[in-house]
Order: sequence, then structure tokens, then C-alpha cells
Amino acid sequence: MKSNLKITASAVLGSLSIVPTLAQPATVKPEQQRMNVLFLISDDMRTELNAYGSVIARTPNLDRLARQGVRFEHAYCQYPLSGPTRTSLLTGRRPTTSHSYGNGEWFGATYPDWVSLPKYFKQNGYATLRTGKVFHGGVDDFEAWTEGGDKRLRERPVNTDPPSYVSEEEHRAHIERMTRLDLGQAPHSDRWEAVEGDAVKELGDTKVADRAIEYIRRSRESGEPFFLACGFSKPHSPLVAPKEFFDLYPVETIPLPPDFASLPSVPVGFPAGAIRTNTADLFISRSASPEEARAMKRAYLACVSYVDWNVGRVIAELERQGLRENTIIVFWADHGYQLGEKGKWSKAGSLWEQGARVPLIILDPRAKGNGRTSPRIVELLDIYPTLTDLCGLPKPKEIEGVSLSPLLNNPYAEWNRPAYTVWNEHGKGITGVAVRTERWRYAEFFGTGAGAFLTDPVNDPNELRNLVHDPKYRDVVAELHKLATNYVAGEAELSEPLKKK
Repeated sequence: MKSNLKITASAVLGSLSIVPTLAQPATVKPEQQRMNVLFLISDDMRTELNAYGSVIARTPNLDRLARQGVRFEHAYCQYPLSGPTRTSLLTGRRPTTSHSYGNGEWFGATYPDWVSLPKYFKQNGYATLRTGKVFHGGVDDFEAWTEGGDKRLRERPVNTDPPSYVSEEEHRAHIERMTRLDLGQAPHSDRWEAVEGDAVKELGDTKVADRAIEYIRRSRESGEPFFLACGFSKPHSPLVAPKEFFDLYPVETIPLPPDFASLPSVPVGFPAGAIRTNTADLFISRSASPEEARAMKRAYLACVSYVDWNVGRVIAELERQGLRENTIIVFWADHGYQLGEKGKWSKAGSLWEQGARVPLIILDPRAKGNGRTSPRIVELLDIYPTLTDLCGLPKPKEIEGVSLSPLLNNPYAEWNRPAYTVWNEHGKGITGVAVRTERWRYAEFFGTGAGAFLTDPVNDPNELRNLVHDPKYRDVVAELHKLATNYVAGEAELSEPLKKK
């Protein structure tokens, strides 16, 4: 390539695959200086990383970060859609507490006293710096940032109406409406592109990383503690990345999942609510042939590798500026994604493992557990209290989740906390809730498509068999049913109309 961002496949696997360890300028010792935070985000990235067992993904920089910090094997989002899951993490509240279930809602319009994670750091003397997508588009917490905030375009309050009943006719009308909305995005959904030359400099995520690098340089000069949030938009559609990353993945080598289907399909023995009938994100309102599916998955993987490259550039600058030992690095994705499993090419509505599970890596240079993997079940909700704890800030009031600092020091520490992920299909109450323990996955659905499933992640990682009606697991089902229904008590869509008194 002609630009100074020239990248080649060999560079990606060679020099760019390792964030260089550079000679560090004299700095104040970590124990004498407040810890910085580098908050790295990916949009729509499931655990399709080499560090998470992918045999095909080329993600050397994230793999290195995982080897240096603590990698959480089982981290889960609280809602499989960008806006609500980011609102949950960044406010420290569960969706069932905030009632934020849509992309266009601004939590501050309903809860003006809630202090977001970056705003809390700002209130405690940090420079809060934003580049890229942190909150969902159009609903940035502008006041939380000392630099980089976007003007808020939407002020729609959260819908706090109590749950109600949705009839079959209303459900069909909802599906038709959603299909029309999806059709409007269809041309956008099937777009993938491999760019070359100077066009690489103009890609959004390249600019996001460039800006993060500039912030780091200036922070080194100022000496002010910083909370730097760097939000990459990939691998969200459209799947656009530099050609060199496409070249890492010969299309004929791309595997398809064992439950691949051309259209969304409810597996035999599972409740209808487990799969949305309308498609979203990719292959909208059309089928996917195996050949097209491989090409689309290749484009997704290319975007994952592109994020990895940008993460490597940002961390390399942190090291060049001698800030690595005083900075906590967190990498997370807002939710998972299905790439043809059960015919689904999206995250929306997915309470399956691929939709709820996310990569989460935390590197605190002081942590005793660095270099190890934690098998414990954790939630994205836990990030807010973890970072305030690690940075020695006063404990925030009223936020949910728990600090993961015990697991950062001992990744195998005793820990018995399930993870919950919910979905609200009609805006009239929770229509599905998933419970993940270290041993089991359980999901229960309400309203249209009601039912439940129990799967065995150890012996059935692809979730092909529903054990919920097997007498051998009666006690397991009873326990998880209690957890699920207690979690959404008073928040689930009603199964029948309210009777007038």
C-alpha cells in the first residue's frame, strides 16, 4: 500500500502480531500514581479469537493481551443488542432495573441522577477521553467526557410501562413491522468489502485508533490520570476491512457450524421463542447458501483481525509512552453473534451461547493472576464496580454487579454467581431469559413461543439437544427455572390479558 498504514499478511502475522516491548522512560512508580484505564470495545464480536479456542481466527494482539492479563472464559452480556447492553454496563444497572431494551433510549432522560462509568471517573479527577462508539450511536453521555463526546441526538426516555399481554394478532403485526424495518437495511446487510491503499486511512476504526494514539501521547505529556474509551465498530456490518486481512482467510477453509441452516430454524425439541423468525444484520429476508455463508464468515473474520490490528497499535503507543505499568487495560465486546448457527446471522434476540457470550480480558499490571484464565461465570455488569475498585475510587452507590478483583488475583477463587441475559421482543415485557452457570445453560421464554430449554455446554457445546423434559435433569431444571423466574419477576410479558375488575 502507498499509505503509512501499509499492512501485509506477513506483517500481521509477524511484526504487527506482537506489540513491541519498548524501553520505557523514567516514570513515577505505579504505587505512587493513580492508575489509568484503557477501555477497549468491539461491536458485535463473539468469542471468535484464537485465545478463546478458535482454530481459524488470526488475532495475535488480543491473544498476547490474553496471555498477559486475565482472560475470562465465561463472560456474558446482559442483553444481546448494542444499546441496552452498553447502557447496562456503563450505568451499572441490569436491564430489568433500567427497563432499557431499545437502541434509541437515553437513560438520563428517565434517571437523571444515575452516574455513568466515565462520568464517575470524571467526577473523581480523571481526564475522560472518548474515541469511537462507546454508548450507542446518537445517545452519547456527552457530559461524561472531558474530550471527544458527541452531541446527543436522541432524548427518548426509557419505557417504564408495566408488562402487558401481546396477542397472536399483535405478534404477527410486530413481525411484519420488524421485517419491513429489516428490509430497509437489506442492501447494507449483505455488503462486504476489502479495501486497499489510502482508503485504509479513511476507515472508521483506523481513525478511532489514530485518535486514541494521539490522546495517549498528550496524556503522557500532561501526567493527568486518564480513562480512555476506545470503541471500534467492527465486526459490525457492513463488513469492511483492509484486503490483507481478507487474505488471511482462504474462503475454502472457512468452516460452517454443524447446525448451519439457510434460514432461521428452531431446532427440533426447542421452544419457538428460541429463534426470531425475522432476520437481522446479515442475509436479511433471504436465505444463505453454504458458499455465501463461507464468504460472509470470512468477511467477519477479516473485520475481527482488523480490530485486533488496531488494538495492537493503541497498546504499542501506550508502551512507547511508558504508561503500560500505570494503566489497566480492559477489552470487551458488547454482545455475541451467531454466524449461521441455526440459520441466524445476528445477535438480536439470541439467548444462545454464541449470542450471549463475549470476550473479556482485563490486564491490571498489579494483579497476581495475570497470565491465567478464569473459568468463573461473570457478567459485563461487573466491569463498572471492578474498575472503580481497582482504581481506588469511592464505592459507587446503588450500582449492581460485583468487583472481579478477587478473580484477578486468583482466577480460580470460589465464585458462585450465574449470569443472566434477557430479551424483550415486543417492548411489552421480557420475552426470554437465559441463565448460565458453570455447568448448565437454561433459557425460558414467555408469551408467543413460550417454553424452555436446558443444554449441556460440556457435552453439547453446539446446543443441539434440549434436556428440559429429561427426567434425569428434573432437579436441575427446577433450580434454574426458579433462578430465571425470580430474575424477571414482575418484568415478563404477560401470558394472558389482565382481567378487568
